[in-house]
Amino acid sequence: MKVRRPGTPGGCLEMEFRHLRYFIAVAEELHFARAAERLHIEQSPLSRAIKDLEFDLGVRLLERTTRTTRLTWAGQVFLDEAHRVLSTLEQTIASTKAAAAGYRGTLRIALSDCIAQPWLAALLAQCREEEPDVEIRLFEVPLAEQVKGLRGGLYDAGFAQAGEVGEGIVVQSVWSDPLVIAVPARHPLLAHKRIPLVELIRHPLVLCHPEICEGYYRQIERILRAVDAEPIVAEHAATFDLMMTLVAAGYGLSFAKESHMMACRHPEVVARPLAGRPLMLTTYFLRPNTEPSEPLSRFSTRVVAAENSNSSASA
Repeated sequence: MKVRRPGTPGGCLEMEFRHLRYFIAVAEELHFARAAERLHIEQSPLSRAIKDLEFDLGVRLLERTTRTTRLTWAGQVFLDEAHRVLSTLEQTIASTKAAAAGYRGTLRIALSDCIAQPWLAALLAQCREEEPDVEIRLFEVPLAEQVKGLRGGLYDAGFAQAGEVGEGIVVQSVWSDPLVIAVPARHPLLAHKRIPLVELIRHPLVLCHPEICEGYYRQIERILRAVDAEPIVAEHAATFDLMMTLVAAGYGLSFAKESHMMACRHPEVVARPLAGRPLMLTTYFLRPNTEPSEPLSRFSTRVVAAENSNSSASA
């Protein structure tokens, strides 16, 4: 996209990215006053900038009335592309600064579904020790955004708890974590040393958010479908901390990774295993199905080694 305005090339480039930021704010808020407040500018220049952008593109991006603002189909497409362009710019700036600081390579690793495993910390520590000149940047994003970023070149690889992400991405299981039930202290189900799933389903549940923790949610949903009863969902929580807060407050019971419960103990929450065969939550390593760069190839080798080490320890 080229902005047809007088001025230096640098000025034109700055104007272009300013227009993208303005448009993203309006498209996400769908309200010019709120968007202007978010951008810390007056509403009048914001409205004028959006009109100029539409004129330059020769496309209508927004449908506006006195009461509503909504995206056209072209506006929705432009919003996705604007996010991608600005993300690429931010990553380019970060990579340039990393090179100036002495790094000889960069890996952009996306994390979805509240990935916070002990093995991930050990893996990153190993990478820092063995290749200190390769910078690893982490991005916490929803699964859908990770998959889109892997296909679009925004991320080099990622970790998530979903093994079915479509074509063009290599998926490899790397860790299986036992699932336990997070129970409020003094709850009647604590009479069970191991909680039967049929008993659990009779009580309100606090589940992870189906979009923010999509892969995690999919695996829990499969477990719940094994019982011929509709679960009572009291709340959806976007983070593990909020989930434990709601459990401690008595809103309901929840599924949790054993490692998470051990690392983040809450005095008002008790962990109980499920009755029967242990249920596991699997974490997957994702990367584009293309020839990897040398840093990514070495990173993948370490991930595989960590997987083999974990499998041996579990055997």
